[in-house]
Amino acid sequence: MLKKSIALGTLVVVALISMFSLRPLSDSYNDKDLNAFSIDNALLHINQIANSPHHASHPNHEAVKNYILSYLNKLGLETQIQEGFSHNPKWKSVVYNKNILARIKGTSNTKALMLLSHYDSNPHSAPGASDAAVGVATILEGLRAYLHQEKKPKNDIIILLTDNEELGLNGAHLFVKNHPWAKDIGVILNFEARGTTGPSYMLMETNGGNQNLLNGFIEANPQYPVANSLAYSIYKMLPNDTDLTPFRAIGNIDGFNFAFIDNHFHYHTALDNIDNVDPKAIKHQGTYLMPLLNYFSEADLSVLKSENNDVYINLPFVKMVHYSYLWITPMWILACLIFVFLFLFGLYKRRIVFKQVCLGFIPLFLVVTSNFILGYYGWKIIQYVYPQYQEILHNFPYNGHDYIWGFVLLATLVCYIIYNYFFKIGNTASLLIAPVFLWLMLNGLIAFELKGASFLILPVYFALIILALLISFKKVKIELTTVLTIPMIVIMFPFLKMFPVGLGLNNIVASTILVSLMFCLSLGWLYYYKKRNAITAILGILCAVLFISAHAKSNFNKERPKPNSLVYFYNSDTDKAYWMSYDKMLDGWNSPYFNKEKIVSVDETGIKTPGSKYNTRFYYAAKANIKPLKPLFFEKLSDTIVGNDKRVTCMIAPQRKTDKMDIFIDSNQPITAIKANGVSIEPKAFKANMPQKLLSFYVADNNAIELVIDYNKNDNASLIIFEIANDIFSNDLFKINERPAHMIPKPFVTNDASIIKKTFKIE
Repeated sequence: MLKKSIALGTLVVVALISMFSLRPLSDSYNDKDLNAFSIDNALLHINQIANSPHHASHPNHEAVKNYILSYLNKLGLETQIQEGFSHNPKWKSVVYNKNILARIKGTSNTKALMLLSHYDSNPHSAPGASDAAVGVATILEGLRAYLHQEKKPKNDIIILLTDNEELGLNGAHLFVKNHPWAKDIGVILNFEARGTTGPSYMLMETNGGNQNLLNGFIEANPQYPVANSLAYSIYKMLPNDTDLTPFRAIGNIDGFNFAFIDNHFHYHTALDNIDNVDPKAIKHQGTYLMPLLNYFSEADLSVLKSENNDVYINLPFVKMVHYSYLWITPMWILACLIFVFLFLFGLYKRRIVFKQVCLGFIPLFLVVTSNFILGYYGWKIIQYVYPQYQEILHNFPYNGHDYIWGFVLLATLVCYIIYNYFFKIGNTASLLIAPVFLWLMLNGLIAFELKGASFLILPVYFALIILALLISFKKVKIELTTVLTIPMIVIMFPFLKMFPVGLGLNNIVASTILVSLMFCLSLGWLYYYKKRNAITAILGILCAVLFISAHAKSNFNKERPKPNSLVYFYNSDTDKAYWMSYDKMLDGWNSPYFNKEKIVSVDETGIKTPGSKYNTRFYYAAKANIKPLKPLFFEKLSDTIVGNDKRVTCMIAPQRKTDKMDIFIDSNQPITAIKANGVSIEPKAFKANMPQKLLSFYVADNNAIELVIDYNKNDNASLIIFEIANDIFSNDLFKINERPAHMIPKPFVTNDASIIKKTFKIE
């Protein structure tokens, strides 16, 4: 009994180490060493940058820019501002940018290292402390420590703090397309965040292979590397964007992203403030920056391009394990051959019974199916029981971590109960055949379809060793199977949390399926714990505690505020006004605007829902009194014929403090050419005979937009413009009460805004 308790405790400790070794456990740093990165100094920068929102149209935007410029000058660096309009065709955003630049000259005429982050915050309510004041502060403090060492780098070091990343990576687009320094860059270190805490993950951006980039990263030897090629492969397949994306896509420039992603419910909200910044996350970013800055400022950056890829994963103590993609298929084939040999050898030795092998597929099917149902439908049931979670668009509620571990333990309990009915004396080797076979089939698919996940063959090899021992010996010591189970725990356990944190709790099914796969592959060790009612009871109690804890934290309060929304919309084409809300559950703050007798269909209003990350639509609409808001000024500047096309130049200017214009075009014929404030926009995506979005113009300094549109001279085209101002609190026409302390503005949507719709004929 003692041996079993020690073995179980060992694997629990190993699982915890695999989680807690991902980042610094302490937020202390040698702040007295002026050559070292200081968390306290970084926090001072964050306090200055993130004391309020600072997106392009916010008054604090200019103050943040000036603070950063002043500090870079204080470090002795010569700075410059790159200004100009840019357009991101994916996000359809046009905005005037003010990028901050500086350059440290190296001793050789080689490729340059770029340090990259963005200094704007997400509109309209996020102070942007983590996203990305932490990134800016990491670079500023890292530069201070580096320059204090009075080193002369071999490579130039370019510092770029972009503007308007949150609006569509516009500052990065402007730099990579227009700045002469772009051609000098050899590699980029980009510091980001998608939450306020947790380990900082490394993800690469490259058009080619990762091998040379990865080798450089490993040689730089950061203290807490968190990276794996599965996350890298998934990242490349998903429509993810960072400031690095245009550098890769347009400039073919490689780089590294570093971003912490936990407490995702704070992301882009009013809670992304200095109080929720995790000093350990700052320290983790610093442990990346300093060694990589020292290494890549001296390395030959001209040899980082590669056509070859490596499989890689971080592990405790050894840091990074990696090998070439060329090994993937041979390693899988070898594992298959070993498996076939052991299966036949086991039949020969009569330690494997064919009938029991066939029966072994039954519990495997049951646990995988049961836990798929548990994960897929379990979260849907929870959302039905707690409909308030739908108001958190991140799909990760404040009690999300309780749910992650509650589902993980419940899935483990399901596995334990099912397999206890199938454990018999001497049938462990036979039962293990089905899971190993399943893992081999999965690795076969991975070898062809998702090569970055090929490190999952490693746990199979250790399971094959256990299988060989079970076949060769009548009794295998639990100490030995425990040691051979450790690699699987170390490799797989962090993914139980990483998947739902990274992808949202609607993907908790990934964790429950992973529990099934891990449990089945551990049968050679778990056999020693068959028929243990105490383990069943402990798992059940822990599940109950976690779900009760989640229930206790399911309500909204000051610590867990409810995101809500309210928008005023005036359709000047119909001369009607409405109150609008994205909320599915109205509350005491916004419900007075939606009296039952005034409720109307959202479709009736004629609004085009402003774009959002999660394609969120207005849920409620109610009639409102018309407010005397100043409409846009529209003027046609010229109207000429160019061949078969008509070229119309028009100017649109706000007459009030405006944040954004969503501009749609309605034409009977395809558009042939478009320019917005001199920036060309690709017209191929625009179809005829349907209103479609032309662009989103973000208004900085209340600037106007000049549009030049070429279209068929026989066409009758119209512009439909939605002018958006985040002003319902500041505009005396509305007199809206401030939100109570237990509420915050809903992120990812146009909120706290007045919107005016107006159609202009341009024929």
